[in-house]
Amino acid sequence: MEALLQDTTAKATDPASRRLGQDLRSLRKARSFTLAELALKLGRSVGWLSQVERGLSQPGISDLRALSNVLDVPLGFFFANETAPPEEQGFIVRRDARRSLGNTQDGLVEELLSPDLGGSFEIVRSVFAPGSVIKEPANRPTEEAGYVVAGTLELTLGDRRFQLLEGDSFRFKDQILLWRNPGDKPCIVIWVIAPPLY
Repeated sequence: MEALLQDTTAKATDPASRRLGQDLRSLRKARSFTLAELALKLGRSVGWLSQVERGLSQPGISDLRALSNVLDVPLGFFFANETAPPEEQGFIVRRDARRSLGNTQDGLVEELLSPDLGGSFEIVRSVFAPGSVIKEPANRPTEEAGYVVAGTLELTLGDRRFQLLEGDSFRFKDQILLWRNPGDKPCIVIWVIAPPLY
């Protein structure tokens, strides 16, 4: 048993565990959970969760499943970019190694373009399906900017509505956000979000 614990600790000090911990901390804060609140939802101790966030403990697959459910991200989010060469980890994200959020049934698929969530901002590629609409207004304590790569995006910020076309860009801070793709083609937007949200 002691050898097993030592082996887990050794694995947990690698760069992947540190990145997982940083991403988990960012997701927890973006979802407005304290360490104690998230630990309670997971049925784990605050100490364990703190060690995971600091990269000192490595969660098992059942813990990752519980985290993905509570934080509303797909399980695969926690595994992506682990196959990158060591010299690229934390710096480069190859197009086939992006972490995805969302699904086509909900009308929005987002890919994390940043290597992790440990920085002061994140970059996300959003693909809005034709005719898709946000179901509930988003009220995020963030500063965001974006560039419409393709398609049409209707963006509502508070009581102002804007129609953005390919090549248009935007920026806002601390706004109630609604979006809709009124077009018959996918809309692709590159977002910069600070602090990291996903």
